[in-house]
Amino acid sequence: MLRKGADIVVEILKEEGVEYVFGHPGGAIMEVYDALYRDGSIKHILARHEQGAGHMAEGYAKATGKVGVAMSTSGPGATNLVTPIADAYMDSVPVVFITGQVPTHLIGNDAFQEVDIVGITRPITKHSFLVKKIEDLPLVLRQAFYIARTGRPGPVLVDIPKDITQKMSSAGIPSPEEVRDSLPGYKPHTEGNLQQIKRAIRLMLESKKPVLYVGGGAVQAEAQRELVELAELLQIPVTTTNMGKGAFPELHPLSLHMLGMHGTYYANMAVYHCDLLIAVGARFDDRVTGKVEEFAPQARIIHIDVDPASISKNIIVDVPIVGDVKIVLRRLLEELRREGVKILYPEERRRWLEQIEVWRRRHPLTYSSSDRLIKPQYVIEQIYEATKGEAIIATGVGQHQMWSAMFYKYSFPRQFINSGGLGTMGFGFPAGIGAKLGRPDKEVFVIDGDGSFMMTMQELVTAVQYKVPVKVAIINNGYLGMVRQWQELFYEKRYAEVDLSVQPDFVKLAEACGAVGFRAEKPSEVREIIQEALKVQDRPVIMDFVVDREENVLPMVPAGKSYRDMILEDGKKAIEAETMYLVG
Repeated sequence: MLRKGADIVVEILKEEGVEYVFGHPGGAIMEVYDALYRDGSIKHILARHEQGAGHMAEGYAKATGKVGVAMSTSGPGATNLVTPIADAYMDSVPVVFITGQVPTHLIGNDAFQEVDIVGITRPITKHSFLVKKIEDLPLVLRQAFYIARTGRPGPVLVDIPKDITQKMSSAGIPSPEEVRDSLPGYKPHTEGNLQQIKRAIRLMLESKKPVLYVGGGAVQAEAQRELVELAELLQIPVTTTNMGKGAFPELHPLSLHMLGMHGTYYANMAVYHCDLLIAVGARFDDRVTGKVEEFAPQARIIHIDVDPASISKNIIVDVPIVGDVKIVLRRLLEELRREGVKILYPEERRRWLEQIEVWRRRHPLTYSSSDRLIKPQYVIEQIYEATKGEAIIATGVGQHQMWSAMFYKYSFPRQFINSGGLGTMGFGFPAGIGAKLGRPDKEVFVIDGDGSFMMTMQELVTAVQYKVPVKVAIINNGYLGMVRQWQELFYEKRYAEVDLSVQPDFVKLAEACGAVGFRAEKPSEVREIIQEALKVQDRPVIMDFVVDREENVLPMVPAGKSYRDMILEDGKKAIEAETMYLVG
């Protein structure tokens, strides 16, 4: 049967189970939009900026585990997707980005709205395709979805010239088997080497002071049950990265919460003094390791990751295991049961957990309360209590992001949605819209900074148009808060270009766009407006929390420093508190 290229695109999207396309139309992609209109079975969300569409697709993918889809026209439409493409690449988010391109005979002629988007995005995608023949279109699109979701997930770009969307073809839709066979050089390794797994088990049983260090790969693999079973079986405490939150329930007694630059004192001290570090789906990011030479200096290191390129990239490891986290952990647990679990140094392991509890009691996550000023941490605690810990939280980037990581306790995977690797201001609000569309059964709160919110606040109109009842809590300190904090600590309070005291009235902005707006200026008002926001289920809500302007995110490891240089809530350094160390 002869079909237009544009109709083939829609047919493939349906075959892949696509529920939403997030995008913005234009000349080069118009045929595909016409095909979407004629078909009518796929919901399209019209973002007010292509960057917003890309982040919505990311939020949808992060919240559901499905492949997100974002679409734009050529030229500026395509280049406006570069930031979400890079963001998805850094955080291993499966998104297929479809861009229109000028007709094939004009490529290379500097035609109107022509850019080489394949060349631009090649370093920040798992793969980029330029479709040159209509006969290739079905296979390319199927390959794009397969590559995006398998192995280490990530973004794939498909650039389609306008004449390809207009041509007719009888090419059929390839089967999943045909897609796999068409990519002979792409064979993600999932099982894990059995001998390496057995080596890892020996180290785990012999260890006196082990720590599980869990990253976003465990969330992608949905390996929470296996992680909990392993931690409980061997009594190993668990710390997660920013991207790994929810992979291990934070109310569990073995949870150390987050490690790294703004990690807990007890997590960082445990990692610094451990004799075995078991990295699960983590990539040893610089915000985790700090000074590489002093990261877990006494530890043997096991690293489980589906991406072989991540192993020994930043930190040399002793036992590498390449494979899907869930599959490897299942095999590891099977081998443990087969061998019979016997920790060789149970008394030392018990003392290790006691030591961690001493650190936890001595330096818990805390902040100084106030009856007069709203503390940002208090806002997040109140959101946690009001939602009973069951909401999905999306954030922008900055202080509010770190407070959200610290003071909301995460219990399930895909609950904390933020821009980890790229650190994209403006990510949170559109990502929250995508998350809510993907998970309508969950309350979705966007905890955003005033600076981050203003970067993509035009998407408020999108949320109103599609009646997306996302709740936005703006932590409004009138500053680019994290930059100001660094300027305070490391630049002698020279606050260069961080003052955001001239800003919109966010309540009036909400009302002007057809949303609901609230403001809290006193601690006593915080819980009340959160409860009022939760009653609104037919449109977005903006909550403007006017908070203490110069509150800092602590603890903090200064960039490039060791965990022992961590600045604690009382201003002391971790090394000064290290005398509490009890286990030799």
